[in-house]
Amino acid sequence: MIIPRLALQSLWSRRITAMLTVFAIAVSVMLFLGVEKVRTGARASFANTISGTDLIIGARTGAIQLLLYSVFRIGNATNNITWTSYSEIVKRPEIAWAVPLSLGDSHRGFRVLGTTGDYFKHYRFRRHQALTFTSGKPFGDLFDAVLGADVASALGYKPGDRIIIAHGAGAVSFMRHDDKPFFVSGILAKTGTPIDRTVHVSLEAIEAIHVDWRGGARIPGVSIGAEEVRRVALKPRAVTAALIGLKSKLAIFKLQRFINEYRHEPLLAILPGVALQELWQLVGQAEIALGAVSAMVVLTALIGMVTMILSTLNERRREMAILRSVGAGPGTILGLLLSEALLLTIGGVVFGCLALYATLFAIRGYIDAEFGLYLAVDPPSMREWGTLLIIVFGGLIAGLLPALRAYRLSLADGMLVRN
Repeated sequence: MIIPRLALQSLWSRRITAMLTVFAIAVSVMLFLGVEKVRTGARASFANTISGTDLIIGARTGAIQLLLYSVFRIGNATNNITWTSYSEIVKRPEIAWAVPLSLGDSHRGFRVLGTTGDYFKHYRFRRHQALTFTSGKPFGDLFDAVLGADVASALGYKPGDRIIIAHGAGAVSFMRHDDKPFFVSGILAKTGTPIDRTVHVSLEAIEAIHVDWRGGARIPGVSIGAEEVRRVALKPRAVTAALIGLKSKLAIFKLQRFINEYRHEPLLAILPGVALQELWQLVGQAEIALGAVSAMVVLTALIGMVTMILSTLNERRREMAILRSVGAGPGTILGLLLSEALLLTIGGVVFGCLALYATLFAIRGYIDAEFGLYLAVDPPSMREWGTLLIIVFGGLIAGLLPALRAYRLSLADGMLVRN
C-alpha cells in the first residue's frame, strides 16, 4: 500500500498536469465506448427496421434487392405480382394478415407507397412498436395521403395541405398527376426507418391516378378527372410486394417453399431477419473503420500520458534521490512510476464511463426523436468490459517506458549518492 499512496501523493503534487492527462484519457474512452454504443444502436435500429413480419414476397429476384425496394425504398422491382396471384396466396389458411405494397411514384423526391389501412395496423418496427400519428389520421378518402415524419418536416406539410404526386421515382419529374391532387390526412411519428421518408396512399388511389395512363404516359385524348374517377372500378391489377404475418411460426418454411415454387408466375419469399443480416454484412464494414479510429484516439491519449511522465522525469530526479536516501530501492521507483500510469489510466477510464452515461441520459431522447436511433443505456457488455480492461492494461504497458527510464536514473543517482 506504500507505493500506491506515494503515487497518489506524487500525482497530487502535479495535479493540474495529472488532471489534464486524466481528462484526455477520459475523452478518448468516452469516444471509444460512444462509438461502440452508436454501432450497436445503429445495428439494432437497422435490424429492427421491420419487426413482426414473417415473410416478404415479391417478384423473383435477389433477397437483398427485394428487401431494399420493399422495406428501404431503394431501387425498383424487376417485376410486379399480379393481383390474382396475390389474392390466391393470401387466402392460404396459415396466413394471419397480409399487407400489399405498390411502389413507382414519388413526391418531390420522396417515394410514394400504395397500400391498405392494414399497413398502419400490422407494420411493426423496433421490437414490435406500432406506427403512431403525431397529427391527423389514416387515409379514409380516395385522395388522402399519410406522410412520414421526414416528409412533413422537410416540406413543411400539415394535415389538410394539398400535394401532387409525380410519375416515377426521380427527385424531379415532368410527368405529374396534377389533375388528381391529394390532401394530407395524417402525419406519422418519427420511427427512424424509411417510413419517415414515405408518402402513403391507398391502393385504389394508385389505380385512380393511372386510370388514364398507359406505358408511363397519359393516353392521348383521354382525361378522367378526380371526381369522375371515383365512379370507376378501381381494382388493383398488380402490386410490387407484400408483407405477410403467419398464425404460427412453424409454417414459415412451408409457405416460403410454396411461394418460391409458385407455378403461375415466378415469385420469391424471404425472411426479413435473414435478409437484413445479409445486407448488414455488406454495409457493416464501416464498423471496422469506426473502431480503428476510436482505437487510435485511445492510443493517442496513452502516448500523451507517457509523454507527460517522461517530460517530468528530469524535474523529479531530486524527488527520486530523496526517496533513495530514505531507503527506497530502484524497484520502488519502478513501482512508483507504473502505479502513476495505472492510476492515471484507471481515472481516465472511470471518468470516461461516467461522462458517457451522463451524456447518453441527456441526449438519447433527442437522438431518438430526431434521428430514430435508439441508444440503450445499459451496463457495459462483456465486449465493452474487455475493451476497458485492455485500455487499463495498455496504460500499464505504456507506463513501462518512463518507469524503466526512472529505474535507470535512480540507479545512477544512487551510485552518485554512495560516492
